[in-house]
Amino acid sequence: MFISPAYAQAAAGADPTGGIMGLLPIILMFVMLWFLMIRPQMKRAKEHKSMVEALAKGDEVVTQGGIAGRITKVGDNFVSVELAPNVEVAVQRQSISTVLPKGTLKAL
Repeated sequence: MFISPAYAQAAAGADPTGGIMGLLPIILMFVMLWFLMIRPQMKRAKEHKSMVEALAKGDEVVTQGGIAGRITKVGDNFVSVELAPNVEVAVQRQSISTVLPKGTLKAL
């Protein structure tokens, strides 16, 4: 009367791509994440590791806390950094953020 009869529709044809198109956006997002975030971070970590391994006595360095000084002793895990005449601190090797060019710190 007022409601028309509902008939079952025929099943749609199978997806010819096999569902790959549904996964394509996720795969593309992972590839973008890899090239924009993960790969550069791994490259920076590798450069920092090689810089820390190459530390030597007499290098002028800046720590992650912003303290600048000259390396006086090098150990396996720690280095002694001279901040001023007769003022030395022991810092972990991993906390060295950059090595300055020679002659940057003229006060020491």
